[in-house]
Amino acid sequence: MNILVTGGAGFIGGHLAEKFARDGHAVVVLDNLDPFYDLDIKEYNIERGREAATEGGGSYELVEGDVRDQELVGELVGNADYVYHQAAQAGVRPSVDNPRKYDEVNVDGTLNLLDACRETGIERFVMASSSSVYGKPRYLPYDEEHPTTPVSPYGASKLSAERYACSYGEVYDFPVVALRYFTVYGPRMRPNMAISNFVSRCLNGEPPVIYGDGTQTRDFTFIDDVVAANVTLLEEDAADGQAINIGSTDNIAIKTLAEEIRDQLAPELALEYAQRHDADSEHTHADTELAGELFDYEASHTIREGVSKFIEWYEANRGWYEPLVRRS
Repeated sequence: MNILVTGGAGFIGGHLAEKFARDGHAVVVLDNLDPFYDLDIKEYNIERGREAATEGGGSYELVEGDVRDQELVGELVGNADYVYHQAAQAGVRPSVDNPRKYDEVNVDGTLNLLDACRETGIERFVMASSSSVYGKPRYLPYDEEHPTTPVSPYGASKLSAERYACSYGEVYDFPVVALRYFTVYGPRMRPNMAISNFVSRCLNGEPPVIYGDGTQTRDFTFIDDVVAANVTLLEEDAADGQAINIGSTDNIAIKTLAEEIRDQLAPELALEYAQRHDADSEHTHADTELAGELFDYEASHTIREGVSKFIEWYEANRGWYEPLVRRS
């Protein structure tokens, strides 16, 4: 199959592109190599994708470009059977400072892809959405019927993009699925995430820093579970036209997470606290029953299992990855 992965040099997109190439597919990655975080990680993802294609019999092509480039997007979609749209301007906190860019990339960029899909026809359009679309919880865990009232420009842009995608699928008759990810983590994750920072600080004898009082909770989703959900959608059509939660169902308080990482790596350290950002969610917790019903999704990693795997990977790759975390 010919698969276009936008944002395919990033964290989730890089894992997807590698998996598809290893499985023998022809993969084209569209990525603008935005230095939102250190490009060494993107270069690592690109190399892993190329190696996977060689080992698995697929192919891997990197196209350096932007989803805002309508002509380029049209050309690439025209050669694809499936589009996995992972490209986005990431970050809840930065979106508060520059909301227009989030609209340009996350909304207009998605519309460029959708316009190309309706003109050329594809087997399926699968896009990355976010738990940020829900905003302040009226109840937990979030199911897909929960009101969507995002509290950040980032969340608003992801909600707009997924609504456009689902409406295009309905009006122009092509399959669309939006996956609402809940705080994805794991090897090659963005270096400025809480887990990577907790691990780095503990390994360097520095106390983990918690923003807020630590009572806020997160549903952390291990990258392998996210990849598995996406791969299933190459064949499964039961979720077409819908926005679906992809989480772990296993949420944890940030303070508890910091303590568990601290206790595993440097039990003598105390915890430190800093001011919480207003745009940060208080709690996230996914109800994944619908994903289970539609395509047998079930998270295979608890937060403790996933963090242990990440720490193992971190220590094996500390020489190149840790400097990126330390600069973030």
